[in-house]
Amino acid sequence: MAFHLLEKNRSGAQMLATVLHEALEKVQRCSSCRTLSETSTCGICSNSRRDRSLLCIVETPSDIQAIEQTAEYRGLYFVLMGRLSPLDGIGPQEIGLDILTERVRAEPVNEVILATNPTLEGEVTAHYISELMHHAGIKVTRLAHGIPIGGELEYVDSSTLSHALTGRREL
Repeated sequence: MAFHLLEKNRSGAQMLATVLHEALEKVQRCSSCRTLSETSTCGICSNSRRDRSLLCIVETPSDIQAIEQTAEYRGLYFVLMGRLSPLDGIGPQEIGLDILTERVRAEPVNEVILATNPTLEGEVTAHYISELMHHAGIKVTRLAHGIPIGGELEYVDSSTLSHALTGRREL
């Protein structure tokens, strides 16, 4: 991208640099959910029509965007800004689990939805948070994993198919 902008679109490169500089100056973390926002409390957290009893835990701010595009979820979020990875020195403190624990104690959260990625680290993180929430007496659910709409079984990897089988539900 840098070569393209420098060779063919220098004015675009200047505009991008200006916009990035402004973002660095204005964008901060929301004081409640920790997503990126230009205000101290993001638009989702400040929206009084959101269901404050539901808290969806995601790894990154971009995960919020993906969920919001579905227009199905009306609760609040908590952004971990990563996932547990002891080999990389990333423990509970580094992803804000102490902040999460304080938040669920202080707010009327009835259900935590774990929306971490289905990677090894994401699964470990989900399990760890699940244990924390169970100790706090909060219902914990996990996003379903399985076969994508329009997918064909013969092309689905065995791990995804295994998750789909174990997570099946009655019709």
